[in-house]
Amino acid sequence: MSATTKPVNQKAWFLILPVIICVAFSAILPLMTVVNYSVQDIISPERRVFVGTEWFAQVMRDEELHSALLRQIAFSLSVLLVEIPLGICLALAMPAQGWKSSAVLVTVALSLLIPWNVVGTIWQIYGRADIGLMGRMLQEVGIDYSYTGNATQAWLTVLLMDVWHWTPLVALLAFAGLRSIPDAYYQAARIDGASKFAVFRYIQLPKMRGVLMIAVLLRFMDSFMIYTEPFVLTGGGPGNATTFLSQYLTTKAVGQFDLGPAAAFSLIYFFIILLLCFVLYNWMQRVGTQQPEVGH
Repeated sequence: MSATTKPVNQKAWFLILPVIICVAFSAILPLMTVVNYSVQDIISPERRVFVGTEWFAQVMRDEELHSALLRQIAFSLSVLLVEIPLGICLALAMPAQGWKSSAVLVTVALSLLIPWNVVGTIWQIYGRADIGLMGRMLQEVGIDYSYTGNATQAWLTVLLMDVWHWTPLVALLAFAGLRSIPDAYYQAARIDGASKFAVFRYIQLPKMRGVLMIAVLLRFMDSFMIYTEPFVLTGGGPGNATTFLSQYLTTKAVGQFDLGPAAAFSLIYFFIILLLCFVLYNWMQRVGTQQPEVGH
């Protein structure tokens, strides 16, 4: 070590020590417990039998799990197909600066402040045909609407509820991406006589790629783990129309108290989310690298 080299201060590690401890108690230790349960048959608190991969094989053969997985994938893809374009459109329509911009930002973000169980309750009342605004209006125009009796309408209501609740998050992220674009790009576009669509296609969309990637990953992971809103709104029904993977897991673990299969399924659930996020992230990275350069 030369005489001019400054010693490294290791005290900074103490600043992140509370975070490491919290992560250990909230993630690592529960994960170790789940792994332990997934390979054991818990007959009683004092008696446990090692079963290896038996629970994993049993879960993989479960037809209800396959149906719930298909419903979950369809729901998450629908969320992305609706919320991402709609959020971008909202961000483009929002004022760029001034008091109007601040007022619109606060108004748009209001739905994000509502707790998940309250969101389900709001839409439970909103969709009622006797007192709910949406349910009553649909009945008045001749649509026999019932989110508790029609499977398709229940699924669409859950989707509409999620769009109402979380599209503002996409809009706020897209708005932040738009505000980070230097004015020089817009000035060059005006000099070249570029249309609004060309500005969006070659300037705004490529520059928003980073924040849109974050929005897609956040909304995909959150929608893939949705539980509270559909549970409050429909209870997973009618039938199993809105029973997604998280509710299926809760029924296994709490309702039926099958801790072994539930633990095995939770690990499979975890790896499915990791795998799909990995595939989605790499696909978006590949699409982003294929974007044409600005000015072409």
